[in-house]
Amino acid sequence: MVRPTSERGHDVQLSGKVAIVTGAGAGVGRGIAKALAEAGAAVLVTDIDPEAARRVAGELEGIGARALAFRFDVREPSEAEAACTAAVERLGGLDIFVANAGSTARLPFLEMPKSFFSELLELNLTGTFVSCQAAARVMVARGRGGRIVTISSNSGRFGGRGRAAYSASKAGIIALTQTMAIELAPYGILVNCVAPGPIRTEKVLGERPSEAFTCRMALPRFGEPIEVGRAVVWLASDACTFTTGHTLGVDGGLTVSGIMEG
Repeated sequence: MVRPTSERGHDVQLSGKVAIVTGAGAGVGRGIAKALAEAGAAVLVTDIDPEAARRVAGELEGIGARALAFRFDVREPSEAEAACTAAVERLGGLDIFVANAGSTARLPFLEMPKSFFSELLELNLTGTFVSCQAAARVMVARGRGGRIVTISSNSGRFGGRGRAAYSASKAGIIALTQTMAIELAPYGILVNCVAPGPIRTEKVLGERPSEAFTCRMALPRFGEPIEVGRAVVWLASDACTFTTGHTLGVDGGLTVSGIMEG
């Protein structure tokens, strides 16, 4: 059995580590890639949009990081294998895998066609399974352990209007994370999940989340993608040694709120 160890105590730096981030061409994925790079990791920036991946890889190189852009459709096992091979052959290894790629598309339950539901689960949940499986197989074969971090959502913990497909896919990611954590622990691979709340991305309008969110938030503001990234950095680091199968909310307290008045 390979046991994750740390020679640096609680140092969360990632120097010498190689990471893959899916869906890293924008939004939360871009923030995660930046946080990993700032912590010292070399990053394979993957996205289904190759130009977006190249832009982010260029940004990381601009801060002195080693970065490489790679087109990757997470639903395709052959592309998952190719991305993992590229990380090993071109960046020198695969220590960290972050399954972030997905869609936030929504439709009312009564208007949602089966095709919409199936396509969102295929991208968000099946894509996480396919890509994490490819990464885990490489980590197991290399025999050095590793860290896998999945990205769910507070919508994976409770429902919401228009989120029948989205919430189901994100809840599935939490359960998948727990099962991977159990099965991969003997190989020294820790698997955890981050569940963001309202995060300010390129698609977000307004200065604050809507009242539907802020009335239940201890920290009533948008989170920033880099804040999600910093949570990922800790879970991906050698400082994280006894946490696996956990879902960490980065949501301003949204998922723990009960009665907010009194």
